[in-house]
Amino acid sequence: MARKQIAGYRIESQARVVFRRFGRNKMALVSLFVLTAIILSCIFVPIFSPYHFNNNEMGNKNQPPSGSHWLGTDNNGRDVFTRLFYGGRISLVIGVLVVLVEVVLGVVVGACSGYYGGRVDSFLMRVTEIFMSLPYMIVAITIIAIFGSPDKERFPGMVAFIKSIGSDVWKISLLVIVMGVLFWPDMARIIRGQVLSIRNMEYMEACEALGISDRSRIFKHILPNVLSSVIVYATLGIASVILLETALSFLGLGVDPITPTWGSLIQTARDVTNIQKRLWLWMPAGGMIFLTVMCFNLLGDGLRDALDPKSKE
Repeated sequence: MARKQIAGYRIESQARVVFRRFGRNKMALVSLFVLTAIILSCIFVPIFSPYHFNNNEMGNKNQPPSGSHWLGTDNNGRDVFTRLFYGGRISLVIGVLVVLVEVVLGVVVGACSGYYGGRVDSFLMRVTEIFMSLPYMIVAITIIAIFGSPDKERFPGMVAFIKSIGSDVWKISLLVIVMGVLFWPDMARIIRGQVLSIRNMEYMEACEALGISDRSRIFKHILPNVLSSVIVYATLGIASVILLETALSFLGLGVDPITPTWGSLIQTARDVTNIQKRLWLWMPAGGMIFLTVMCFNLLGDGLRDALDPKSKE
């Protein structure tokens, strides 16, 4: 039961308390609604648009917004509205996949480091600090520039593998791996700190007295208590990943330009003429990036407040 009555007091479940706190945060609710609308629009864009994201109509190049093309057309005559929401699919998928990699690595390293302590903690934290000292953008640019389009003579096997799976799949996978591997240290440090505090609690001493295995203690008794921090950090992390993907695509290091992402769409802003006279080519993607990142940040703040046991009612 969600509610119990004990000695005249009403006891609520933790889930109900969290939902009530979250429901009081109007900005978080609005952000959740807007994000849901964006995600659904990206999924069901074929219903709203009769165009394919890569259909070229050379006679309609650089047309301003009109009844037939709601957000105009680009320099190849492709419908900007269609490409905007198809691009949102890839940008959001990259964000979610990177955060999944980040969460898995960060939780495993942080939980092992905080639980076992000693030499294990010292070794894992030194590795974490090495990764944290790396300049994320420079490392990402270097790796993606080398392996995104490898030299046929130096990497013939890799080139054949890329052709077999498709260039887009390879570049998306490369982006996910590179960003996920670079971003996990912050998550690991957060989880380590919480595991250190939980490890010394009384119920963990009871688990040790009962002879419960380390694996069960970590996965059944410790990780569920740090889940709230993981959820909040993952929500905020998606926003950071979208911004980094945008920067890499703007530099020409994302997926192939023929495949739309929000970063590749905003890449047209590198042309002064487009910035001054063709605002419809880059402003929709820029606005969508801003709106999505802002909503993820507000949603993360709302979840943090709702899941905080010390939060005031």
